[in-house]
Amino acid sequence: MPIDISSSNGLERLRAVVRGAVQGVGFRPFVHRLATEMQLSGWVSNANEGVVLEVEGSNESLRQFLLRLTSEKPPHAVIHSLEPVFLDTVGHSGFSIREHGDSGAKTALIFPDIATCGECLKEIFHPQNRRYRYPFTNCTHCGPRYSLIEGLPYDRARTTMKIFPMCPDCRWEYDNPRDRRFHAQPTACPACGPSLELWDKDGKLLASREEALGQAVQAIANGQVVAVKGLGGFHLCVDARQEKAVDALRQRKHRQEKPFAVMVPFLEAARALCELSDMEERLLASAEAPIVLLRRKSAGNLAESIAPCNPYLGLMLPYTPLHHLLMKELAAPMVATSGNISEEPICIDEKDALIDLQGLADVFLVHNRPIRRPIDDSVVTVVEGRELMLRRSRGYAPLPIQLGQESPRILAVGAHLKNTVAVAIGHHAFISQHIGELETARAYEVFKETIASFEGLYNFKPDIVACDLHPNYVSTHYAGERDGVLHPVQHHYAHVLSCMADNDLRGPVLGVAWDGTGYGLDHTVWGGEFLHVTDKGFERAAHLRTFRLPGNEKAIREPRRSALGLLFEMFGEWVFDGRTCASLEAFTPEELTLLQPMLIKGIQTPITSSAGRLFDAVASLLDLRQVITFEGQAAMELEFAATGHESEGVYPFKMTDWEPMIHALLRDYQDDVPIGAIAARFHHTLAEMIIQVAKAVNERKVVLTGGCFQNRYLTSRTVRRLREEGFHPYWHQRIPPNDGGISLGQIAAVLRKESGKAEPYVSGRSR
Repeated sequence: MPIDISSSNGLERLRAVVRGAVQGVGFRPFVHRLATEMQLSGWVSNANEGVVLEVEGSNESLRQFLLRLTSEKPPHAVIHSLEPVFLDTVGHSGFSIREHGDSGAKTALIFPDIATCGECLKEIFHPQNRRYRYPFTNCTHCGPRYSLIEGLPYDRARTTMKIFPMCPDCRWEYDNPRDRRFHAQPTACPACGPSLELWDKDGKLLASREEALGQAVQAIANGQVVAVKGLGGFHLCVDARQEKAVDALRQRKHRQEKPFAVMVPFLEAARALCELSDMEERLLASAEAPIVLLRRKSAGNLAESIAPCNPYLGLMLPYTPLHHLLMKELAAPMVATSGNISEEPICIDEKDALIDLQGLADVFLVHNRPIRRPIDDSVVTVVEGRELMLRRSRGYAPLPIQLGQESPRILAVGAHLKNTVAVAIGHHAFISQHIGELETARAYEVFKETIASFEGLYNFKPDIVACDLHPNYVSTHYAGERDGVLHPVQHHYAHVLSCMADNDLRGPVLGVAWDGTGYGLDHTVWGGEFLHVTDKGFERAAHLRTFRLPGNEKAIREPRRSALGLLFEMFGEWVFDGRTCASLEAFTPEELTLLQPMLIKGIQTPITSSAGRLFDAVASLLDLRQVITFEGQAAMELEFAATGHESEGVYPFKMTDWEPMIHALLRDYQDDVPIGAIAARFHHTLAEMIIQVAKAVNERKVVLTGGCFQNRYLTSRTVRRLREEGFHPYWHQRIPPNDGGISLGQIAAVLRKESGKAEPYVSGRSR
C-alpha cells in the first residue's frame, strides 16, 4: 500500500498513459531526461497499453511537463492518445526507468478514433502525392479505429473496410514493415478506397468525389444546411457567420437555445475567438481533438444565435481529412452539430439519414465507408488547470480505466440520462462512448447494440450485472432480464465511487454528490447528498434541506415550479396569500389555483434534496429563467451571471439549511443588488456549506461529483476554499461528473462488495 502524503505540501502526482508508437523509439529515455531536467521524481515503464509514467512535483511544473511531453517527444515517436490524471503524492524518490510488468491478464485494447496526423495532412495537400485531396487518408498513426472495428483480433477482415480490396500500391505499403502504413487496417487511396457523393434530400446523386466536395462547400457558403457523414456519424453543418442559416438549423432541429459547437480551420482562428490557456491549446490540437469549452473574447463575426446568452464557445479543430478539406475550402468557422433530432442518437447510415434527417438538411455529403457504431464528439473543459471531461466519446472511448484489483466479469448498464455502459475484465474497466438519453426507442436500441458490441469484441458474458437503484429506468429493466447476479447501486454512491476511481482514491472520503435527480434509499428524490464512504459502507452523513416539486417531472423543465416548492417549504400556504415575486408572477392565477391544493395535500409533489433543483429555484427567483429549453439551462445562466464577481461575500446559512440564504437573497433582489453579485454569493454560500459539513464529519478527503460540478465557478470556488481550510479536494478528470460516469461507479460498487467492503447504507443521520 503506497504511503499517502498530503498534497498540502504543494506537490502532486501526475500519472499518464501514453498510447501510440511510443515503444522502441527512445520514448522512455526521453521521459527520463525530461523529468530529470525538471527535477521531478517518479518512474516510466512500458506496459501492455503503451507507456505508463508517474512524476511528482508542483502543479505548475507538472503541467509544463505535460506540455513538453508532446511538443518535445522523440522524432519517431507518435502519440495516439495521452491520458493524464492528477493524484495524491506517494513519495517517489529520484527518477527511474522500470522494467515492463504485467498487471494481470493481457486485454486487447481497442484504440479510439484518432485525429489526422501531420504526415497524412502533408500528403493530402501535396499536389504530387497520390493521396492529394483524398478525404479518407490515414495511417497507423491516425484515422478511424473504434468506429469501424467489428471484431478482435484487429485486422482489416474484421472492420467495415473489408469491402474495399487494396490496390497494389496500398498492399505494398500495408505489407512493408518500414512503411508507416504497415498493417494500417483502414488504409486506402483514391484507386481502391471509399469515395464521396453529394445527394439531394431525396437521395438523388448530384455529384461525386472532388465535385461533391466542392458543391457541398458551396452549399454551406450559400446558407444551406449540409449533412456530412464523418467518422462516427453525421454532422449538420452551416456557415457559422450566417445568422439566417444558424437560425434555420435551430428551427429544423428543434433546438431553441442550446449552444452549437463550432469547427474552426486552425488554432489561430480559435485564438481570435476565445481566450486560450496552454492546456486548452493542447486539448484543441491533441490527437483526441475534442470540443473544448472556451471563454469568448467577443462575438467576432459569428452569428449571435450560435450560443445565445452564453460567454463560452464550444470549439474544435478539423480531425479527419474530410473536415480539413471542407474547412480549407470554406475558410470560415462552421457549425458542426450532431446529425440527429434532439435527444435521438447520432445518425450513422446514409440511407437512414434520408429518413431520420428529413427536413433538417438541404443536401447530404456522404461516403460508402460503413460506420459500425455511433460515436459523438467528446466535450471537455479546463478547471483549476486540469481537464474536466463533460462527454467522453470520440478520441477517448473505449480506452479503459485501470482498476485497483482483479475484477469479476461485470456489466454495468449506467443511468437513464447521459448513459454510458461499461464492462470490467481483469484489471480494466472499458467504458463505452456517450449513448445519451434512454427516452426513445432508437436510443434504447443503440444502448442494447453497444452492450452486444462489447460482448462480441471481448467474448464477454457477465457474471454480475450492475444497474441503478431506480426501479423505473429502462436500463434497470434491461439488467433484470439478463443472466447473472443483479447488483443495484444507489445513484449518488455510484457518482462518488466514479470520482474516486477517476482519482485512484481509496476511502474514507466525504463524497459531495450534487445533481438534479437520483432515486434515494428512502424512496425520495435525492440530489444534494453528503455521503461518508468508508470500508464499512456508506452513510448519508447530511443532505440539503428538502422541499417539494409541484408537478413532479414538470419541475425539471420549469424552474418556476422548483421556486414555488422552495417558497412553500419556507412560508407554507401563506405563499399564495398575495405574495409577489418573479417566480409567482411567472404563473397565471389559474395555474396557481391548480398548484395550491397539490402542494398543501402533497399530491404529485415529490420531496427532493436536489442541488440541481435548488439552482433552478434561485434562477427563477432572480427571474433569469422560468422555463428551460434544454437540460441545465437555468443553472448555467446562474453560473454565467456569477462570473466576474469572485470578491462577493457569503449569505447566512445553517449547515445544509438554505432558508436563511434565500431570505437574504430575496432582500438583495428587492433592493436591486446586481444579479451577478447575488448569483456569486449564492455559489459562495454553497461552497461554505460543503466546508461546514466536512468539518462536522471530520473527513479531510472531499470528493466533488454529480452534474452540478460541471459548473466551473462552483467547482473552482469549492476547491479553493477546501484547500484554504486544510481539506484535500478531488474532482473529475477523465470521467464525466454527470451521469456519463455512473457505469464506472457501478463497477466500483461491485468491486467494493467483492473485496469485503460492505456496500449497504449504514445508519444515516441528517444535518
